[in-house]
Amino acid sequence: MRKNIPVEFIYQVFSLIVVIILVHGFYVSVVRPNADAELKAEAISMREDPDYVAKRSVYVIVRDFEQEACFILFFWALTIMSYKGWSSFKERALLQSDLVPVAEGMRILPEDTREYARQIQALPEKVREYLLPRALLTALQRFDSTRNVQDVSQAAYEECDAEADRLDSELSMIRYIAWAIPSIGFIGTVRGIGAALAQAHKAVEGDIAGVTQSLGVAFNSTFIALLLSIVLMFVVHQLQLLQERLVLESKTYCDRRLIRHLKAR
Repeated sequence: MRKNIPVEFIYQVFSLIVVIILVHGFYVSVVRPNADAELKAEAISMREDPDYVAKRSVYVIVRDFEQEACFILFFWALTIMSYKGWSSFKERALLQSDLVPVAEGMRILPEDTREYARQIQALPEKVREYLLPRALLTALQRFDSTRNVQDVSQAAYEECDAEADRLDSELSMIRYIAWAIPSIGFIGTVRGIGAALAQAHKAVEGDIAGVTQSLGVAFNSTFIALLLSIVLMFVVHQLQLLQERLVLESKTYCDRRLIRHLKAR
């Protein structure tokens, strides 16, 4: 399992770099030029027509640096979760395999455990690191040493519970990103309100363009951050549900395909 940690870390770093390049490139080439053009067109329309009502453009709403940072974190979190979800789907595919070929009515004695263990050990190294093969191998080795079915069940369940704790701890980065996105939105709110207060004297003189634009920064950053946070938390809970089902179904697999066939004589 330790060999997979650097691979996932490299994937996370590489995906962050790619997301930064893509999002920033899209902002520089598409979002900010269109937003600036629309703001200039609205300024001209407002000078020509006092009753003109400005439209809420998507480009203007997402144009600021806080929104860009939120999108970078959002898409980075999605890439991390897609990797974890893909890994969980691969592990769940093993649940359809007959890793311990035992016919109905047959019993596994302590002397037979080594033969079944060798079949699991013959799997490719990457597959052996999945939860189900590890739980089955742990159960067989425990049965060989203790000849106690209750100890076998406990050992298999402990292996699954340890995997559940590991999967939950690996979601800490995703939870941090889900917390950081609204925080960045609030930073934009503070920055926008501060900029609006700095131009209060212009509003007193009748020029409210700068104040309204700064307040737009404040509200738009919070709006985008909260919206992305809602979507991200939904995906996080779906990933967590997938991982919890993997652990529960692995326990059920151990019970039905192995533990109930054990007999200590």
